[in-house]
Amino acid sequence: MRILLDESVPGRFGALLVGHSTVTVQRTGWASIKNGKLLALAAGEFDVLLTADKGMEYQQNLATLPVSILIVLARSNRIEDLAAAVPVILSALAEMQPRTLRKVAA
Repeated sequence: MRILLDESVPGRFGALLVGHSTVTVQRTGWASIKNGKLLALAAGEFDVLLTADKGMEYQQNLATLPVSILIVLARSNRIEDLAAAVPVILSALAEMQPRTLRKVAA
């Protein structure tokens, strides 16, 4: 799966998602772009936006998502805290349907 890592997720975290292709918003040149426009840009190149932004689901019209969103609920967005969720994240990615939002807890 092609995964875009939001600014709220450390870039190094992508290496933990074995079997998936990950790129950060910084690497694509999309840093600081607002979520709605970011999702529209991501739709053409990625399957999922992975974020730790807990407010994302309230900022978007879930009925018209252009790309799937996976929200990781962890104690913090430090890589150590997010790493605890890797097994749950990998399982969620395997089951995600296109253009849906899902939350997973660490």
